[in-house]
Amino acid sequence: MSGVNLKKIVKAYGAVQVVHGIDLNVAEKEFVVLVGPSGCGKSTTLRMIAGLEEITGGDLTIHGKRMNRVAPKDRDVAMVFQNYALYPHLNVADNMAFGLRIRKMPKDQIKTTISDVAEVLGLTEYLERRPADLSGGQRQRVAMGRAIVRHPKVFLFDEPLSNLDAKLRTQMRAEIKRLHNRLGVTSVYVTHDQVEAMTLADRIVVMNNGAIEQIGTPMELFNNPANVFVASFLGSPPMNQVKGTLTETGAKIGDIELKLPYPINGNAGRDVVVGIRPEHVTLAEGPQTTAMPISLDLVEPLGSEALLHARFGEATLVFKAETQGDIEHLSGVTQVHVPGDLVKLFDAETGRALQLGA
Repeated sequence: MSGVNLKKIVKAYGAVQVVHGIDLNVAEKEFVVLVGPSGCGKSTTLRMIAGLEEITGGDLTIHGKRMNRVAPKDRDVAMVFQNYALYPHLNVADNMAFGLRIRKMPKDQIKTTISDVAEVLGLTEYLERRPADLSGGQRQRVAMGRAIVRHPKVFLFDEPLSNLDAKLRTQMRAEIKRLHNRLGVTSVYVTHDQVEAMTLADRIVVMNNGAIEQIGTPMELFNNPANVFVASFLGSPPMNQVKGTLTETGAKIGDIELKLPYPINGNAGRDVVVGIRPEHVTLAEGPQTTAMPISLDLVEPLGSEALLHARFGEATLVFKAETQGDIEHLSGVTQVHVPGDLVKLFDAETGRALQLGA
């Protein structure tokens, strides 16, 4: 099987297990992003693929070849690190060429390869500069160039944009996506930033406490989170979650009942968590919407839209609304309208998504 395949992969440090038997298949030419909070095991998993961490249990294959005991240099993978890991005494060209010289590639072929990759990355005019003379974004492009020149089977990215400012992160995200579309190399990318995950990935792997919570395309995970953790992690702002109870016709939260356009199927009385995406509510009543009274705490303008921070009973909620050029009309908002067909329900005990209308 081509691509990168992890089967029952375990990582333990002594008696402490930090990755708990995960299964993951990354198809050839696919861009997969591992995302999750700090300490969830995503970087450890990436380092096991690279060979920088020993695998405690399970099997890792790359393009059909078992790699558990194969040295990093023999895995035909290239890794881009968070801290760039450039040689400060070498110029850009020599940094990019270092790995090729170790592999004893002919000098004329090295020169041609470096020239071609530098042109792709916009580094041609910087080839004689040293890392200290470059901006953060330029250094990151050099680190990427050093990986690209090797023509590896797999690219591994370990939070490569976390040291950049917001504007550069946006620019570099676009560059990484364009490069992947152009080169078509299997890529595994680690980040804690769900915006990076949503914008870059063909598929997202959401990790938590050393286990995989859900795997799917960005929109699959956004529209149909498997549990409350995924729902709270993906989305900016994340999904609002309110405790409620199912009735014969909907979900009761506080003193109101959200009407749901599908049968409850004998689940009346079941305790649930009601999930409401901030962007799904409206300020105007519409078909199959339920009015939710709120106490507005704060209006946070973001330009064309604003975030409404509000309270509903003991719950703190965040909603999105269009500004229409100013925010004065938002300061008097006392209720929002929730469309029942977009509400998500989760079991209050297990946190797993309920598919009552399926």
